[in-house]
Amino acid sequence: MIRVLICEDQQLIRAGYVAVLGAQPDMEVVGQAGNGRDAVTEIGRLRPDVVVMDIQMPLLDGIEVTRRVAGPDAATPAKVLVVTTFNVGQYVYDALRAGASGFLLKDAPLDELAEGVRTVARGESLLSPAVTRTLIGRYADRIQPVTPAGGPLDRLAPRELEVLKLIAGGLSNAEIAAELVIGVETVKTYVSRILTKLDLRDRVQAVVLAYRTGLVSAAG
Repeated sequence: MIRVLICEDQQLIRAGYVAVLGAQPDMEVVGQAGNGRDAVTEIGRLRPDVVVMDIQMPLLDGIEVTRRVAGPDAATPAKVLVVTTFNVGQYVYDALRAGASGFLLKDAPLDELAEGVRTVARGESLLSPAVTRTLIGRYADRIQPVTPAGGPLDRLAPRELEVLKLIAGGLSNAEIAAELVIGVETVKTYVSRILTKLDLRDRVQAVVLAYRTGLVSAAG
């Protein structure tokens, strides 16, 4: 069962999420929070598999909550799916940089919400690689390379570096396989190794790291 915590300040919307996700055969809603401070407390107490997070919440907004529970300083990073009414690149960017695994609009069909929770629970990012690259590229000036030579990328073999560049370039596993003339399962193995070696949760974090280390840039 996927254990889900709902963080949403509007009671009616929160009740709708609880009803929809609680009705899924593979999910259990283990808790709710109506403001950011309660969200931080409940995430620490309940350790859910996935947190459904609204951005606009009182006391602490969803971005700050996400940063605290899923960011680099989190002892046990949570998997956060941000759901909001705001279709703004800035919000998407801030959510991903804070550590979110995905981003979904509130007007999306409810079955997409359930599938989004499953996607994040599997350790995958909800945004496509191409969308992720567009967002990171757009705000690349805020994530200029900060890691000196001899940093974490030294852990990767040459082929793994190739694959990471292609991930950051917005290619899917199938497209990477075609580019490198290898099988899709082989690509999946490389991706898994990259995430493990760099201690990353998903492809979103891999793309951000590729930009931060200067492996790739917005200009290509």
